[in-house]
Amino acid sequence: MRLLIVGDLEGQIGTASRIAREHGAKVAQVADIDAAYAMLCDGQGADVIMIEVHQDIARFIGMLENERISVPLVACGIQVDVKLATAAIKAGAKEYIPLPPDEELIAAVLEAIAEESHSVIHGSEVMRRVLATAEQIAQSDASVLITGESGTGKEIIARYIHRKSPRATKPFISVNCAAIPEHLLESELFGHEKGAFTGAQARRIGKFEEASNGTLLLDEISEMDIRLQAKLLRAIQEREIDRVGGTKPIKVNLRILATSNRDLEAEVKRGTFREDLYFRLNVISIHLPKLAERVDDIPPLAEFFIDKYSKANGLPPRKLTAEALTKLKSYPWPGNVRELENTLHRSVLMAQGNAIDAEAILLKNIPATMGIATSAVKLPEAPRVVAPTPAGDMPAKKSDLVGRTVEEVERELILDTLDHCLGNRTQAAQILGISIRTLRNKLRQYNEELESKTGTGGY
Repeated sequence: MRLLIVGDLEGQIGTASRIAREHGAKVAQVADIDAAYAMLCDGQGADVIMIEVHQDIARFIGMLENERISVPLVACGIQVDVKLATAAIKAGAKEYIPLPPDEELIAAVLEAIAEESHSVIHGSEVMRRVLATAEQIAQSDASVLITGESGTGKEIIARYIHRKSPRATKPFISVNCAAIPEHLLESELFGHEKGAFTGAQARRIGKFEEASNGTLLLDEISEMDIRLQAKLLRAIQEREIDRVGGTKPIKVNLRILATSNRDLEAEVKRGTFREDLYFRLNVISIHLPKLAERVDDIPPLAEFFIDKYSKANGLPPRKLTAEALTKLKSYPWPGNVRELENTLHRSVLMAQGNAIDAEAILLKNIPATMGIATSAVKLPEAPRVVAPTPAGDMPAKKSDLVGRTVEEVERELILDTLDHCLGNRTQAAQILGISIRTLRNKLRQYNEELESKTGTGGY
């Protein structure tokens, strides 16, 4: 865990640094956002940034977005200054921590950041074999190709390999090849010099250099344009890269991992993926089966997600009933673990009392009141889960809205957005275009209405 502190945290930097280091973080500190920006552009990455609330957070986030640098920010300030805290959240900070720093609060923030990528929850024999293979090959520097459907946990396995490798104390850098436009991906990977192209306002260290002595994950490598694949092949073979606009090659030392949800051999035959790059990446391969083929993973995953989202929403611990677990194990899970996580987050919010029964398990194309299917019954094919678009662009057919009250539509929109944000109220409020206070008031209202009807809360 790499923590970057921006500012002096109003004299509390020593205490904050000590707490972070005691919880395993590597801490760096700079005076202001310009120094932080230069440090990040120079390849000295961070997993989370603690920034003094008096810094120009909005400008800093704009600078990072311009260079496509994505790091969660946590604003800090003396006690709780509501006006400054609100401004920081609106600017894009994920959370606000009052100073002097509370040890448990800082530990919780660091743990939450680490938990996002480090948890390997399983209970099936097939996943035990996958992890055994991953641990065995982790000691080498060979490239690894991890395949499987979307949502099966390919990046989690990549991080597991890194943590078990001799490079574990060095950076793990991930690049989503599907999420970055083709004309920007080369710069993202190899970096660029100032003035190399329109918008290149400063020199930028690419992911290859940022991952120096560590591990670089090329996520969804099959989405990379074939013209860029040639440059990637050279970088892997020669262990050197050329920055865009640069004048000399730069040596790099790192391990390459790649993931794909497509059949790369078929892509090679179609001519959309280079055969030589495929063989270079596929020194060792690991395939992750879909969740329906490892049903024994569902109980521990369900327990993990229920505990996670109960805590995130300030709710008491909840347990699955036997009927609810049977329903989960009978469903085909076309969206794999990602769909299971979203389903259980929704169930935590919808459950009445401290038990999650079958009616609280809402599955695609399967009504909550429908009888529980058995493993012998083939369920209808469900569509892949697609994250909703921001509230202002939320698609809806007229027929879906006519006949419903504004309050009903608003309630559904708020709960769906909160579900999409995995319980992060700050992020949900930003998407909805409302204040965090308004969101809390709405959720309190829904909870009171539910209590009056059923005698139990749930939101």
